[in-house]
Amino acid sequence: MARNGLFVSGLVLLMCFIPFAALSNSEVVIAGVEATFPPWAWVEKGVFKGIAVDAVREIAKIEGINLRFQEMPWQSLIPSLAAGKIDLVVTAVSVTEERAKVLDFTIPWWEINRVVLVRKDSDLNGITALCCGATVGGQGGSTDFEWVKRELAPKLGLKLKEFEDPVMAVADLEAGRVDSVVIDSDTGDKLAAEHPNLRIAARFYAYPPEPYALPVAKGDPKGLLPKLNRGIMELYESGKWAEIVHKYIPGATILPIPTYMPRYVDSYQHPIPGLGDYPWR
Repeated sequence: MARNGLFVSGLVLLMCFIPFAALSNSEVVIAGVEATFPPWAWVEKGVFKGIAVDAVREIAKIEGINLRFQEMPWQSLIPSLAAGKIDLVVTAVSVTEERAKVLDFTIPWWEINRVVLVRKDSDLNGITALCCGATVGGQGGSTDFEWVKRELAPKLGLKLKEFEDPVMAVADLEAGRVDSVVIDSDTGDKLAAEHPNLRIAARFYAYPPEPYALPVAKGDPKGLLPKLNRGIMELYESGKWAEIVHKYIPGATILPIPTYMPRYVDSYQHPIPGLGDYPWR
């Protein structure tokens, strides 16, 4: 889910108070998980599921990480991580320059686009769903909704409605309380398939690409980046990553890992934690 950091102000100062200690094999790593963002992360009858969840479980086995998932709403995940209250965020997290000021990231493992959902019985298309006074919904703090707020709303007279999670946004769309919902393409595709009264009106391709990666606190105080990076590459090279992705998105194209990463990400400079000067660099 492409999400934008709304809580960055003041968080840089918190970095000074996070203890920098090496992670022992017995120490529990707290991974905050968003509960409602399929196919990347969600909770169903108390069970954590999704691409990111399954992948991190496998990495924990490979690298001997004592992992514990903790369900949290999206809006609290980034500030909790930056403040050292959790050690890792496990969901679809877009890499942005604002987030990179208070977080470090693993190697990028996915690229995302965005879609516009409308009701199937609506005559709205990719243009009319996002113009002329339409009421547009989206997940608060997501890069998708921030794009609408920043690039479209001031110019096209949109009415905006912000939701805690995409499931709530889709519920309001079905009820007719919003005209359209803007959301990342993976989640939008899944929700459209699960809700026969909805359809995708438009698909937008980001340029430069918008990568997903796993974030840790700035400076990697628990020393997780080397383990996570090694684990991601092992999953990819063994074919396990493709297996996990196809479990949730059948037929999806598996991009080479690492995918595109912006140059402003400090943790993606030479040497890459856990990988050094890997051949793909």
